[in-house]
Amino acid sequence: MLRAILSFFGSIFSLVTMGLMMVALTICAIFWMYGRDLPSHDSLAQYKPPTISRIYSGEGQIIDEFAKERRLFAPANEIPEMVKHALISAEDKNFYTHAGYDTRGMASALRDAVVSRGQNVRGASTITQQVMKNFLLDGSRRAERKIKEIILATRIEETLTKDEILELYMNEIFLGQNSFGFAAASQTYFNKTMGELAPHEAAFLASMPKAPSQFHPVRRKERLKQRRDFVLKEMMENGYITEAVYQSEVQQPLRSVQNGDFESFKSALPPRDYFTDEIRRQLSRDFGEGEFFTGGLTVRATIDPEMQAEAADTLRRGLERYDRSQGIWRGTGKKIEADQLGSEEAWRAALRDVNIARDITLENKWHPAVVLEVGSNEARVGLEGVEEDGDGHWIPAKDVQWARKRLDGGGLGRKARVAGDLLEVGDVLHVRKMTADDTGAFIRWTIRQVPEVQGAFMAMDVNSGRVIAMQGGFSYQHSVFNRATQAQRQPGSSFKPFVYASALDSGYTPATMVVDAPIEINTPQGLWRPKNASKTFYGPTPLRTGIERSRNLMTIRLAQEVGMDTVGRYAEKFGVYQEGDFLRVLANSLGSQETTLFKMVAAYAMFANGGERVEPTLVDRVQDRYGKTVYKHDERICTDCNDPAIAPTRSPRIVSDRERVMNAVTAYQLTSMMRGVVERGTASKTVSLGVPTAGKTGTTNDAKDVWFVGFTNRIVAGCYIGHDTPRSLGQGASGGGMCGPVFNQFMKKATQKYGASKFRVPEGCQFINIDRFSGARLSDGASGDNVVNECFREGEEPIFGVSFDGGFAMGSNLSLIRPDGQVARQVTTSTGEKAVVGPRATVGTLSSGGLY
Repeated sequence: MLRAILSFFGSIFSLVTMGLMMVALTICAIFWMYGRDLPSHDSLAQYKPPTISRIYSGEGQIIDEFAKERRLFAPANEIPEMVKHALISAEDKNFYTHAGYDTRGMASALRDAVVSRGQNVRGASTITQQVMKNFLLDGSRRAERKIKEIILATRIEETLTKDEILELYMNEIFLGQNSFGFAAASQTYFNKTMGELAPHEAAFLASMPKAPSQFHPVRRKERLKQRRDFVLKEMMENGYITEAVYQSEVQQPLRSVQNGDFESFKSALPPRDYFTDEIRRQLSRDFGEGEFFTGGLTVRATIDPEMQAEAADTLRRGLERYDRSQGIWRGTGKKIEADQLGSEEAWRAALRDVNIARDITLENKWHPAVVLEVGSNEARVGLEGVEEDGDGHWIPAKDVQWARKRLDGGGLGRKARVAGDLLEVGDVLHVRKMTADDTGAFIRWTIRQVPEVQGAFMAMDVNSGRVIAMQGGFSYQHSVFNRATQAQRQPGSSFKPFVYASALDSGYTPATMVVDAPIEINTPQGLWRPKNASKTFYGPTPLRTGIERSRNLMTIRLAQEVGMDTVGRYAEKFGVYQEGDFLRVLANSLGSQETTLFKMVAAYAMFANGGERVEPTLVDRVQDRYGKTVYKHDERICTDCNDPAIAPTRSPRIVSDRERVMNAVTAYQLTSMMRGVVERGTASKTVSLGVPTAGKTGTTNDAKDVWFVGFTNRIVAGCYIGHDTPRSLGQGASGGGMCGPVFNQFMKKATQKYGASKFRVPEGCQFINIDRFSGARLSDGASGDNVVNECFREGEEPIFGVSFDGGFAMGSNLSLIRPDGQVARQVTTSTGEKAVVGPRATVGTLSSGGLY
C-alpha cells in the first residue's frame, strides 16, 4: 500500500517537474527567439534628446525659442530628489530594487485582470521597460512587444545605472501641453524650475505620464486632483514625505498656469518678431532645419532690444502717417455675429478667437475690440484686456471725421461725420488710448487700422556688420513676410552711389563736370526718354551736385562714360546683386533692377567704414547643446584686450584683415558727396541729426517705392516704403519725404546711444576748394554757400573745365536751369558752337553771360 502511495506521489512529482522543465524550456525558447533580432540598446548611452533652441539678446535675456518638441534637458544630478521620488511613487515604487522588470507587479496586474474579467487591464511595466518601449520599440499592446521589452530592460539594467535610466525617462516622457520631460513641464504648468516645486506640484507632474490628455488641469481638474493626491499618499507610504507633510500638501488646491493661477513663462518672452524669425530662417538654412529645431542650440543675437523697439515704432509711425493722410477706413474686415454679443463673457470669448494682430504698440498698445453699440454720434466698443466700466468705452464722432469708408464695391463713401458712418455692430477693429503728450493723461479711445502700405527698416554697425534692429513690416502677427530680407524692390536713386563710386575709382573727381541735358535711347521696347524728377535740365554740372540733387540724366551719362560693365562689377562686389545677376543696361543705373533692403544697407556700410568688406549678421555666436561654439561672426583679433596696463583713454587695438572693396579715398569722397544729400540735397528737409551724416534718397517711377539709406561713422540704417503689390504712392511721395523722417527719428536715438563723430579722413587726400555749382577751382580762402572743400587724390592733378556727356549729344535750343533757379537757354552760334545765354539783365542785376 505504501509503495503504491509513494509511486503515485512520485509520478505526480515527475509530472510536475517535467512540466516545470517544459515551461522553463518554453520560456527560454521564447526569450531566445525574440531576443535574437532586438534593436541595440547601446545608442541609449549616447542619448541626445531633441531640445529647445533658444535665442538670447546681447544682455543675456531669452527673446525667443524654437522646438518641435518643447524639452529642456536636465541631467540626473540636477533633478531634485523629491521629483524623482514623486515619479517613482506614481510609476514604479520598486524601481531601485528590481532588475528591470517587476514580477510582483506583473502578478498583481494579472490578478486584477482575471478578477475583473478583463475590465481592469493595466500595464505592469517598470520605468526601465517604459524607457525601452519609448526609445526602441513601438507602443502596441501585444505579448510579443512585452517580451521584447522585458529582455531589453534586463540588458539595459546591466549597462546603465538606475539614475541614468531615470534621466532618460524623465527627459523623454510627454507630459501634455507640448511639454516633453519634467523640466519643460515644470515651466509649462507652474512657470518654475524643478528645484522650486512643492511636493504637491511634483506629484501633479508625476500624475501626467499615465495619460496626459486624461488629466488636463482645467477640463479634468477633479480627476487630476484625485491622481495627485494618490501620488502624495504613495510618497508618504514609501517614506519620501512625512504624514504631516502629506496632510498639508493634500489640502493644497490644484493650481496651474492653464488655470490662470500663475503667469505663463511666455509672458516673459517678447512677441515673436521679424528679427528672431529671420534668425530661424538663416540658421535653418546654415545648420539644417532638423538641427535648429531639435539641437538645443544657444544663439546669441546681435539685436539691441531698445533699438529694435525704436525701429518698430519709427517705421509704424511713418506707415500710419501715410495711411491716415489717405483718409480711407478699411478696418480689419472681421466681424462677430450679433448672437455672440449678448453678454460680456460671450463677446470676450468670441473676440479672443478672432485672428487679429496683437503685437502692435504705437504711442500706446493697440487693443483688439468689437463694436457693441452704435449711437447717433458715438459707438461703444468692448476691448480685449480692458475691464468694462459703468459707462462703457466709447468712440466719439470727432475720432472718425478724418476718413471715408471703403465700400463693398470698391468705391468710397462720404466723409464720416459720426461713428456710425464707419462702424457697424459686430465690427472687429483696433483701438488704442489717446493720451496727453506731456502728462500721459487719458483723453479718449481712438480707432486704428493696420496700414495697407508696407515697408521695412534695418540698422547695423558699419564696422562689425552686427544688425542691431530689423523691422520687416507694420506687424509680424499681421504679416510674417519680412520685407527687409525677402521683398525684392527697385532701389531707385538710392542705387546711384554705386555708379558714382565706379566713376570715382575710374579717375573722375567730385568736381568732374557731366552734362545734364535730355537723352533719347533706342531700346527693344521703344524710344526711352529719361527725365529728371524736376522735369528740367541743368547743363554741365559737377558730380557732387549731381548726387546731391539726384540728377537722373547725369547718372545715365556717367554710367555710359564709365561703362555698365564697370557699374555692374561694383554693384556685385558690394553685394547688392549676386555675381552675374546684374543686367548691364543703362536703365539699371537708375536703380530699376530689384534688390533687398538688407543688401542695400550692408553695401552702404562699406562706404561708411572706409571701403572694407563687412558681412551683415543677426547672430554673434552659436553654441551647441554642450556649450561648444560652432559659429562666431567676428573673426577680428584684439591684440591687447587682455592687457591690464592699457590706458583708460585708449581703446584696445583690433586687427582687421578684411577685404578692401573700394579705395579709401574713393569711400571718403563718396561719403562727403552724400553728406551733401543730407545737408542741402534731397534729404535736407527731413534728416537733421546734428552729427556728420551721409545718405541717399530713392524714388522709383510713379513713386511705387521710396527709399532712404544713410549712415554716421558708427551706424548705417535704411528704410523703404511701398505697397506689397507695387503701385503709385501718389503725387508728392518721395524717399526724402516719407523715409527721411523714419531714418531721422531712429538715428537720433541711435547716435545718443552709440555716439557719432567725423568721418575719418584717409591718407592720400589733398583738399581743394571748389565751386559746387560750376566745379571751378577757388582760392584757399574762398567762402560762401557755393564753396566746398573737396578731397582729391594726392599725386593726381585735378582737371577743371572739362565736361563729359557720355557720348550723348546735347540737343539745341534747350531751356537750362541755372543754380539760382533762373532760366538760361543753350543756343547754336554762327560758328556752329554751343553757348548758354542767360536771362535779360535788369537794373541792379549782374549776368554771368551763361558761364556757370
